[in-house]
Amino acid sequence: MKINILKNIAFGVVIGSLFVSCKKEEEKPTVTTSTNTYTIPTTYSFIDASSKSTVDFGGQKTRLVMLEQMGALMGGTNPVSESTLLNMFDGTGFTADSLNTSGKRLSDKTAASIDYFTANLGEKNDVIEAFKKQLKEAELTTNANVEASVGLPGYYMDGSKKRYFSANGLEPQQVFLKGMMGACLLDQTLNTYLSLTKLDGGLTKQNNTNRILTPEKNYTDMEHFWDEAYGYIFGVDNVNVTPAVYKYWSSYINQVDVDPDFSNVKENILNAFIKGRAAITNKDYTTRDAQIAIIKKELSKVVAVRAVYYMNEGKSKLATNNGKGAFHALSEGYGFIWSLRFTQNPDTKLPYFSKDEVKSLLDRLMGGTNGLYAVDYLNTELDKIAQDIATRFGFTVAQAIDATK
Repeated sequence: MKINILKNIAFGVVIGSLFVSCKKEEEKPTVTTSTNTYTIPTTYSFIDASSKSTVDFGGQKTRLVMLEQMGALMGGTNPVSESTLLNMFDGTGFTADSLNTSGKRLSDKTAASIDYFTANLGEKNDVIEAFKKQLKEAELTTNANVEASVGLPGYYMDGSKKRYFSANGLEPQQVFLKGMMGACLLDQTLNTYLSLTKLDGGLTKQNNTNRILTPEKNYTDMEHFWDEAYGYIFGVDNVNVTPAVYKYWSSYINQVDVDPDFSNVKENILNAFIKGRAAITNKDYTTRDAQIAIIKKELSKVVAVRAVYYMNEGKSKLATNNGKGAFHALSEGYGFIWSLRFTQNPDTKLPYFSKDEVKSLLDRLMGGTNGLYAVDYLNTELDKIAQDIATRFGFTVAQAIDATK
């Protein structure tokens, strides 16, 4: 699989420079409203009158680093304990004191969005428990010094890489990481920070209009909320530093974007974030809201394309090593299907797949005897699952397959 990854987001740089073409830099588009005309920058870079950055998504970067370190332990060469991972999920137990004292946690931002979970604590708790189950499975699999087989947790060698699998064939590391991309990173982006309940709630809109800054900051609350949404998607892309890779949404956006059928995905998402932030600073809420719709639609599409892709990749590897060659891809696909629950259709304000529909898809994926070991069952079912997802989003399975060539 050829992976095309954004390389221009430097770790620790608050502004987050991103690739844009020379043509885009020369265009310097403007927006004219009934009250003023303003320029749209070519990168996600916003400064105040004293030339200081007004962009701040430090908390999002911290959580991305936390998730990366948890994933590294779950897929590393040494046994890991459930208690260690639970502590990290709750914001402690990291090697870096700066993470332990940050006050940030992954657990309190998981299935915690304003739009979906404020009045839905029962499902939130179910989601948290499902993630904790994967942390338990990580302990069982990394401590089992045996080759994985039907009903037996353990490992198998994927080339030179040692991968760990539960008794049903799922890879806890990949289910956790891809699931958290949806339940935490995506849910917070689409359903909290880009929610009008958040952006316009309380005095937020009034204060932004009157340019009343967040106390001791040089930005408004609304500007900061928008930055936080941006940070969950583009906040850290540290692929050039070993061993960290941060293969989260910015990476997968690029993997989808390489195909002509989806070649505008990255540009649409990035430009919408930039244009929306400029609109907020210039009190242009009509343009802001239009960008919210673009981001929600395009990011949701990325989830669907990757889910379909991994169903197909898994099927292509079913004959490898008694089917085990498919388990890594299908575990990634499991996580992306789970993430469909946290998408949002801007027209309906609902996920593209409901909680019950996502559960049905996952049950179908795991519905054969002995889970993913049911190769004969999966051989036909994977095509059906992929088709159902693609149809809902209006693209073809063939397009999603081509998206990562």
